[in-house]
Amino acid sequence: MHQVIETAPFEEIATTVADAIALYRDLVRARAFDERALSLQRQGWMSSYPQFKGQEASQVGAAHALEEDDWLFPTYRSNGMQIARGVPMSDILLFRRGHNEFDSDHDLPIFPQAIPIATQIPHAAGAGMAANYVGEDHAVLCYFGDGATSEGDFHEGLNFAGVFEAPVVFFCENNGWAISLPRHEQTASATIAQKADAYGFDGVQVDGNDPIAVKHAVGKGIEKVREGEPVLIESLTYRQGAHSTSDDPSRYEHTQADLPDWRTADPVERFETYLRAGGVLDDERVETIEAEAEAELDEAVETVENTEPPGPEGLFDSVFEEPTPPLRDQQEWLENWVAEHGHPDADS
Repeated sequence: MHQVIETAPFEEIATTVADAIALYRDLVRARAFDERALSLQRQGWMSSYPQFKGQEASQVGAAHALEEDDWLFPTYRSNGMQIARGVPMSDILLFRRGHNEFDSDHDLPIFPQAIPIATQIPHAAGAGMAANYVGEDHAVLCYFGDGATSEGDFHEGLNFAGVFEAPVVFFCENNGWAISLPRHEQTASATIAQKADAYGFDGVQVDGNDPIAVKHAVGKGIEKVREGEPVLIESLTYRQGAHSTSDDPSRYEHTQADLPDWRTADPVERFETYLRAGGVLDDERVETIEAEAEAELDEAVETVENTEPPGPEGLFDSVFEEPTPPLRDQQEWLENWVAEHGHPDADS
């Protein structure tokens, strides 16, 4: 059955003060990371960066619903979700500077970021099926944007999950646009959530700018998938920045005219206002949390800048367990080129 949670007022879902502060802290950390990363990219520190400003509540709320052993399948835009899950900020910045995600020191149950659109959806379904086969009870959270629902991988992944009862929460973050294409030009469905009907399981819409509501919806979804039924959650939010720093949004016009205020309001400011009104936050605590986030970022940037740039072998090490002859030839050619011309980042 397709359910709709349009606004899910905070007061209707119980949460503790400690949980609310933890959510707010991760919202601030995510916002600070996004703004610093954009600034660094504009300085030429990294080649490109996909903003998620405006989607922090959606990502942080979902991450806070996960249990320790639950798997996250992210994309290139889910940095806020990964930070809230425990991935060090330096790891994400290192990836943006060309380092291999497999070199990370953390052992969190997180799949590598998917750059091609929707390719992680069948992977997540397979991971859920594998958990069933070996008798493990962890859940899988698969993150993707609304544009991914137009890919064949979306159908294949959800279809397999429905048929084999894979314990997967498919989490679609719908910001209304797939780069320049509005949602109503992508699909004739009234909602993305109702697409779950075709695969034999529930679809839910949630206010993606309300971190408590998102945490609640994903938590309920995880309970359901542990009982053998996948879930599709459509988180309604609105990204404030461009699709990426490589994109030129002036070539098309995004409008908020058809979206309600609760969906386009700034989620960090909205949650802070709510917590202040409840006596949970004051100026001193806000300043402390913001300062801690900036200090964490300073340390992360310093870590990255003190890390040697990856060598040519980093492009090849994680492709196959045993490299094929053509791959070895390509690696040898590149290593010879670097030996002759130097590493392109040597002076950066």
